[in-house]
Amino acid sequence: MSTLKKLSVLSAGLLIAAGLFACEQKGPAEKAGEKIDQAVEQTQEKIEDATKPEGPMEQAGKKIDEVVEDTKEAIKK
Repeated sequence: MSTLKKLSVLSAGLLIAAGLFACEQKGPAEKAGEKIDQAVEQTQEKIEDATKPEGPMEQAGKKIDEVVEDTKEAIKK
């Protein structure tokens, strides 16, 4: 299971749990849960941004591929 899927499942679980325990006044556990939910959502968004096509991870991978190809060609000469 990919990291993105794991974070999605975790986020959904936390949101469901928060909804089940919702009440008028929020105690420390509810406030902490909301902060965890926000952190998970922000992390998920950052992972999606980094792994989307032509994102930073893709660009870094292409540069590595280019260096490997250049090195192979230099060794052949």
